[in-house]
Amino acid sequence: MNKAVRIVDIFRQESTFQGTDVMVHGWVRTRRDSKAGVSFVELNDGSCLKNLQVVLERDRPETATLADRLTTGSAVQIRGILIPSPGKGQSIELLARDIVLFGWADPARYPLQKKRHSFEFLRTIGHLRPRTNTLGAVARIRNRLSFAIHTFFQQEGFFYIHTPIITTSDCEGAGEVFRVTTLDPTRAGPALDEGVFQEDFFQKPTFLTVSGQLQAEIYALALGKVYTFGPTFRAENSNTSRHLAEFWMIEPEMAFADLNDDLALAQRLMHFVVSDLLETASDDLQFFARFVEPSLLDSLETVAQQPFEVITYSEAVDLLKKADEAFAFPVEWGADLQSEHERYLTEKKFRKPVAVIDFPRDLKPFYMRVNDDGKTVAAMDVLVPRVGEIIGGSQREERREVLLEQMRRKGISPEAYAWYVELREFGSAPHCGFGLGLERLVQFVTGLGNIREVIPFPRTPGHADF
Repeated sequence: MNKAVRIVDIFRQESTFQGTDVMVHGWVRTRRDSKAGVSFVELNDGSCLKNLQVVLERDRPETATLADRLTTGSAVQIRGILIPSPGKGQSIELLARDIVLFGWADPARYPLQKKRHSFEFLRTIGHLRPRTNTLGAVARIRNRLSFAIHTFFQQEGFFYIHTPIITTSDCEGAGEVFRVTTLDPTRAGPALDEGVFQEDFFQKPTFLTVSGQLQAEIYALALGKVYTFGPTFRAENSNTSRHLAEFWMIEPEMAFADLNDDLALAQRLMHFVVSDLLETASDDLQFFARFVEPSLLDSLETVAQQPFEVITYSEAVDLLKKADEAFAFPVEWGADLQSEHERYLTEKKFRKPVAVIDFPRDLKPFYMRVNDDGKTVAAMDVLVPRVGEIIGGSQREERREVLLEQMRRKGISPEAYAWYVELREFGSAPHCGFGLGLERLVQFVTGLGNIREVIPFPRTPGHADF
């Protein structure tokens, strides 16, 4: 099979391709037949948002026999000449010469016809929804963000490491983990009976990872600067528009660095990836600005150009208490910030991303460094408009005795994390890191309201299709 030209490349280099003989592959979006014996086919190959118009002259025997079979959803190969187009909104079109129909789509059964479909409906046809404009644009943006993330960290001198998906640790200490076992659940016995696990594959309780952070700390304290980028899992029975059971996390860790360094890295990362996206994915972003979130481009430009607003947790609480807002959740020092609080700070008070630092000690996990006041930890949450928290990070507790005290306060067994404690005994150093959820980042840059639309195959309570 000869090499086809991508439709995106045709549009990028119209002057080069005009008048040349090319072959394209793709799926038919629509076909319109004129009374003059000409059919116009809108073809899309997934490489860009824009369709290529294909002109079929029905008086040509080579094209006439297949013209009526080119129904919406059909997969085709078309050869022809690229010529100037007199049509509105396009400057080039393909005059077809040869057509190969690879796969026909029955119009009576193909569910993606020329109309708007609800996102709820599209989730029921996950094998076809990437062919829609919205989900196709999401996939391209997600791809570009992933590329930009890797590019950023490589340019910053970070090493990419692969942390385990199957672990024995629960980084967040929340217990919302998926257990991994080969035991027959009908014969496993009591869940906490350690003797049962002698018959299991790993001979101990194991889980799907909730974070690669603890393992990344090991390598940061050997290589200096590392990052991991992979799937993470939370067995949280939540059906909100912001939560998934399986999602992707970017987690850098830096040795010889503190919370200020952590915050600066997060700022540079967001600036880099958003700037890259504005430069390379303008068509897809404009699509979302037109159909999803009118203020999207202004919001992204703000992230690309302005620094975060940095406030302490205590300052955030004071601002929220003074706000003329009827919050559903009361604001008190020591309580976690809710989504409505985060959105007020980013969308109304500052109208830009906000980094909240120095949270109450009791709110955060055991590994965060205790500040000199003994009441707060060196933590940060980066909040963005519409989404809320997008990055969570901290300086890690490098002092062995303070770490052990934190574990006792949180009810975490030092024996179960003996290796983590031992890292503080052999060449301990100040270090820090953060986690950035890829799906929330995609939500932010597209304006989409539900996180289930920004991952190819969403995993939520009761839903694990494909």
